[in-house]
Amino acid sequence: MRYDTEKLVGEALKNGFSQAGELNVDALEFMPEVREMCSVDRCHQYGKSWRCPPGCGSIEDAAAMAAQYSFGILVQTIGKMEDDFDYETIRETGSKHRENFALLVGRLKKRYPDMLPMGAGTCGICKTCTYPGAPCRFPDKSIASMEAYGLWVSKVCELSGVPYNNGRQTITYTSCYLLK
Repeated sequence: MRYDTEKLVGEALKNGFSQAGELNVDALEFMPEVREMCSVDRCHQYGKSWRCPPGCGSIEDAAAMAAQYSFGILVQTIGKMEDDFDYETIRETGSKHRENFALLVGRLKKRYPDMLPMGAGTCGICKTCTYPGAPCRFPDKSIASMEAYGLWVSKVCELSGVPYNNGRQTITYTSCYLLK
């Protein structure tokens, strides 16, 4: 692990993430199949947000953008559920992850102004997105998810040496930061 990455992983852990590790940028495979899974629209955001498919651009655009970065880190927030239907823990863990992710984005942008953050889930900056009728209100703040970019998150974690499955009755939210 390179020194910058080691420091960043430590910083992520100090800032509330349950787990963090070096991102294997060579493991980033942008897969149309992942995008196709988005079209099932389980999260109800497909075609409704600038940071979700199809509004977030093509797989080719995502791959070209990511190719500009030489290193990065993965961050995770893990919640322990009481049972498989513990939606309260799922929501709380997701909220905690988004909050810590946004705080670290702000801190890292001071050192890496051209970074590419990829979150977990849809952008939630605006109550209602302007897609497709008007441009994004906050193009410099809004963030697409790893899946929106076409990444199979569990595979990226596995190839980066960061556990994705953290045991029975856990929920894991995963995001990453690509840096130059």
